[in-house]
This record gives sequence, structure tokens and C-alpha cells, in this order.
Amino acid sequence: MHDLVIRGGTVVDGTGQASFTGDVAIEDGRIVQVGGQAGAGRREINADGCLVTPGWIDIHTHYDGQATWDPYLSPSTWHGVTTAVMGNCGVGFAPVKQDRRDWLIAVMEGVEDIPGSVLSEGIQWEWETFPEYLDALDRKPKALDIGAQVPHSAMRTYVMGDRSVHHDEASPEDLREMRKLLREAMDAGAMGFSTSKTFLHKYDQRKYPPGTFATEEELMALGTVMGEAGHGVFQMTANHPLMEQEIPWLNALARHNRLPVLFNMQQTDDAPDVWKQLLVTLDRAREDGVPLLGGISGRPLGILFSWESTLHPFVAHPTFKVLRKLPFEEMIAQLRDPVVRQKIMKEQAGLLDRRATTLFSSFHKIYPLGDNPDYEPSPGNSIAAIAQRTGQAPLDIIYDLMLEKNGKAILYYPSFNYAYEHLDHLHQMLKHDNTVNSLSDGGAHCGYICDVSMPTFMLSYWTRDRERGPRLPLEWVVKRQTSDTARVYGLHDRGVLQAGRKADLNIIDPDALRLHCPEMVYDLPAGGRRLVQRADGYLATVVNGQPIYEHGQATGALPGKLLRSRAGGLHA
Repeated sequence: MHDLVIRGGTVVDGTGQASFTGDVAIEDGRIVQVGGQAGAGRREINADGCLVTPGWIDIHTHYDGQATWDPYLSPSTWHGVTTAVMGNCGVGFAPVKQDRRDWLIAVMEGVEDIPGSVLSEGIQWEWETFPEYLDALDRKPKALDIGAQVPHSAMRTYVMGDRSVHHDEASPEDLREMRKLLREAMDAGAMGFSTSKTFLHKYDQRKYPPGTFATEEELMALGTVMGEAGHGVFQMTANHPLMEQEIPWLNALARHNRLPVLFNMQQTDDAPDVWKQLLVTLDRAREDGVPLLGGISGRPLGILFSWESTLHPFVAHPTFKVLRKLPFEEMIAQLRDPVVRQKIMKEQAGLLDRRATTLFSSFHKIYPLGDNPDYEPSPGNSIAAIAQRTGQAPLDIIYDLMLEKNGKAILYYPSFNYAYEHLDHLHQMLKHDNTVNSLSDGGAHCGYICDVSMPTFMLSYWTRDRERGPRLPLEWVVKRQTSDTARVYGLHDRGVLQAGRKADLNIIDPDALRLHCPEMVYDLPAGGRRLVQRADGYLATVVNGQPIYEHGQATGALPGKLLRSRAGGLHA
């Protein structure tokens, strides 16, 4: 008798092949049958009218701290994620010396907007080295499988101390020690190495993380360690408008290692057509058999404005800075007072950097998000368009809109990937074989971004709901976030529904599948806030053959494991 049988669902197996109707049978955490009619199971789930897919594999998260206290890595598991890779963008918490723990927290808070108080309260430090960090994660209960990459900023500072913080060039001795530590981490099972060269990443307001200005010599010296170890991904984010300048050495590293080199690839308003040339570069890499990959998002990177958010157009106004210290309901009551409102409107905003000033005044790119979030909004729905129709001042409109829903309404600013005010370019990028679904940023940007729902969005919007341009086939979208993402990190035991593969899967009601509007909750350690987004339509999410969620509720099962990457295969 099988442990679990999923009966009569529409199987979308993750290979990209046409879907079909049949049963899926599971024993001892493995799939033993896909298709046809399976024998009896100790537990059976009726999937008639539902999709049965592999579990989503999210390769760009920042749960490095949260993984030490939250076995569910919520909200990722709310959206069907069964495997998560963290340690992206060069930030993380190992290796670390005891006197640098608070500093690493400050870097993570600045770069990824995870409150420092949350990390200080939540992380139980049980490690110094990266192998010890993996061992600590291994001991933690987990609902899903997780893997970790070595962050450049932590390792550089571990070796170089204050010289790294001051962006000194690494000496030959520094490089030897970093290479040694990275090799030890890779041998212990690290999934790869990550770094950042973007000027968007800052901490303590104006400081750049160590590694931002690392030389190509340093990056190549570290990157080639993965080639020597025989496994691992080199992951990098850089300055998106200037990404073409980084391609020669990234391509050389991928060619040398014959292992994936993955760079974040976003469209920006400053250079809206760079993506076209990057796709040409990726075409050449594919033709040459070079594993150079662009990590892309399936929708715009969305900055969310609300009275509770980190960012909104009044955040630097002196009166609001006082009011935000009040309890939320009292703050909203004050904001509704006409006298207070007039005072805020007349004030000059405090000191803002150029990016924030541009952000808050780009009224043509600010939209009401609504109860049914629209991530491809029409220009006619922008604040600028509303102002033109009504004759109201844009800031008055924003003020009023954010007071709706008892002061919890959210506005949407599509920061990246919306220079054309539509998503046709993403349609092209998503169809490219050398791009990879990435950049959901699960666990990060708690106060102003909530893109962790990307897997659900991909399935609901690109296959069913899009009206402003062409859609994508269901089988293609499932493949993009299962077997394709698994292959990048050498996770060859999952991502496809086939006999012998790992029994990670989702059962989804396609008619009920929908995203709710993001909301701010205060459920992190120390009462910390974060934006979360819920979804309808997931009947069950299964990890290692055990349902971890059913009908949106956690089952209590914690079958997840730590992933350890090895040359020649994965060990869990």
C-alpha cells in the first residue's frame, strides 16, 4: 500500500511536456508512480479538477536569520515553495567572529530591510565558521528543504576585519585565506558564493557592504574555488544599467568553471533597453555552452507605499516623523485631522537622497494596488492620470488613498521592470533559455517590498489573467520554477514529477488561485513588522511525501532537510 496517493489531478510534471490526468503515488518520501490509476494509499487526496505540480524551488531568498527560528520560512511556504536557497547578494551571517555579530545584523538590516531588533532577538548564535552555520541549520526543525550560499561581505570581513569595511584591496594573503575558507564551506555543502557590486545596497544609511568594490582579481580568485570544488553557483547583483561592463569577466568565470554564474537582471528606467543586449549575450553563451545565466523576476520589483511602510511620500515630513511614533490607530486619527493634514502638506520634506526624491515625485508610476493587486497597471490608473482627470494635486490624492481601508491601503510603485509601462519585455525574457526565475527576495525588504508571492503570481497571471499582452503556457511556467531552478543548483532529485524523484509537490485549484493584497503584520521576534501576502487556491503542499500545508493551514509536519551541495550530486 502506498503512503499517499493523489487521485485524478491534472499532472503538470515540470518537464514542459503537455499536462495529463492521472494519479501520483508516494512511498518513503519518493514518487513511485505518475499517471494511470494507482493502488490504494494509507492517505488519499482527491485532486479532481486540480493541478498537481512539483513544489516550487525558490533560489533567491534571504532567510539566513529567519531560518534559525521559523521552520516554515513564511510566507514562502504559503505560496507552495518546497525548496529555498538563501545567502544571496553577498549578505548573510557566516562566517562571523563574536564581536562582528551586531555589525552583520546592521549590514543585513540596511541592505535587505530586515529589522535589526528582529535579528538580534531571533538569531540564536551557534556558530563561527560557515560549516558550523550549516550544522546549526541542520539541527533546526524545518518544514521545507533549505540550502545556503557563502556571503562575500561576511567572509571578507572575517578575514580582513576593518580593512574590509574600509574597502581596502585584498592582499595576496587575504585572498589565500578567503579561498581556503570558501573551499572549506564548499566541502561542507555550501550551495555557492554570492557577492554584490550594486550601489543600491547600503547600511548605516551611507555605507556600502564589504566586497562592493572588490577587484576582478579578487572575484575571480574566489569564483574559481567552485570550479576546483566541482560544484556551486556564483551569484551576483550589480549596477543594472552598467551590467554589460561586468559580462566579460562573468563569462570568463563561467567558461572556466563550467558551473553556473548567475547575475541579477532587471530593467531600469535609466537604461530601459539594456536587457535586449544582455539577451544577445546570453544567446551567445548558450551557443558556446557557457553556463552564464540572468536571474530575472516575473513581475516588476514593487515598492509599496502605505502609512505603515518604510517608504511613502510623507515619510520625511517633520510632522509625520513625530506622528509615526504613536500607536497606529492614534496616528491615523491624527492624519485625518484637517489641521494636521494641512500642516504636513505645507512642510518641506527632510533630507532625502536623489533616489527617494525621484521615487516620491514620479506620480506617473504610482498606482493604487487594490484588493485584487494589479501588477501590470495601465498608465490611465496612475496618480498622475487621476490628478489630470480630477484637477487634484497628486500628493493630496496619495494622502487620501493611503487613508482608505482604515489607513492600511497600499500604493504600488513598480521600480524595476516597468520602464515601458507594460510587461511585454518580461514575456520575452521569461521565454529565454538562459534566464532563470529569481529575485522573489523571500524574508527580505520587510517594510516596503513583498514579492515573495512570485510563484503564485507566475501561475495565476502569466497563464490565466493577463489581458494586456500574450500569456505563457501553463507547462512552461511550471517548468520555469521547478526543474529549471532545480537544475541551476544541481538539485537533480526534485523539480519533476517522475518515479524515483523526491515527493515535493503542490495541489492547486486553478479556479480559486488568487493573490490577496499585501498586508503589514507584526509577528516577527521583538514584535517586528513585515509585509506578507496570502493566497487562495493551494489545497496542499507536500515535502518529502508529507503534507506541510492543507487548505492554507500548517499541518505540523516538519519533514524538511538541510541541503548540502557536493561534487557529483546533492546530499540532504
